[in-house]
Amino acid sequence: MKEKQQGLLAVLTANTIFGLNIPVTKALMDTWMTPMGYTVIRMFFGVLIFWFIGLFLSKEKVDKKDFPIIFIGGLMGFIGTQFLFSQALQYTSPVTFSLLMALTPVVVLALSTIFFKEVVSAKKIIGILTSITGAVLIIVLGDSDGSESGYAFLGLLFSVLCVLCYAGYLVMTRKVSMKYQPVTIAKWMFLVSVLIAFPFSFSELDHQVIFSGESNLIAYSFLAFALLFSTTLAFFLMPYALKRLEASTVSIFMNLQPIIASIVAVVVGQDYFTWDKPFAILLVVIGVYLVTQNKSRRARNA
Repeated sequence: MKEKQQGLLAVLTANTIFGLNIPVTKALMDTWMTPMGYTVIRMFFGVLIFWFIGLFLSKEKVDKKDFPIIFIGGLMGFIGTQFLFSQALQYTSPVTFSLLMALTPVVVLALSTIFFKEVVSAKKIIGILTSITGAVLIIVLGDSDGSESGYAFLGLLFSVLCVLCYAGYLVMTRKVSMKYQPVTIAKWMFLVSVLIAFPFSFSELDHQVIFSGESNLIAYSFLAFALLFSTTLAFFLMPYALKRLEASTVSIFMNLQPIIASIVAVVVGQDYFTWDKPFAILLVVIGVYLVTQNKSRRARNA
């Protein structure tokens, strides 16, 4: 029971951090940083912190055959996802982005079905259709933050690409992630990300308002939260929770992210409350629950 309580606390904390990081990143993109600048700074911080932590852990050798997957994972899961994440929040609201990102388990299922011939049950199909209905509602009604239609479309496009990129990363790196410790995976993927992104982002770092005299304590606090909590702490909490809880329980808690992001965004004035938002959240959460719950029950009965 104590192990389970620790797991619940870990997964609750991790998903609260991820949910809060969406409006935090939105605030940084609106005033203080560019998407590329924000992304490469997170990559640099990840390299430093995870290679430093690795010095105090037992060394784990990576097979040469796994490096191509790690290379692709660094491109898709770190550079691609993080850049698209910050790019999307330049043009759309935290509510819209978080709701579309909540579709990730559904997209993972679809990709697994295509590439690994995973069987799709009737319950999963209902879950997929329910989540898609929520996503369509978001897209049709559009942003409520007053963005121009062109910017709103860009926000939706980058959000969808972010979902596809992250889901693809999860599917491609699934076996490698199970084979090695989280720190081993993180330090190599962050290193790959920095080596690839740095040549294209070096000149970008001089144009970050957060590093100028115009910056303030609030801006630094937002960046510190993204680096210390979202990039570092939450990364350790999720594997910690997965070792102590069933996958279905962890999946259910992941649905807290759009709820937390939506509430915070409305409270701080980044978005507005309209009837479609809670309805869309409900559809997406129910759909994701049906998709993940069915899979986990089958695994337990096997």
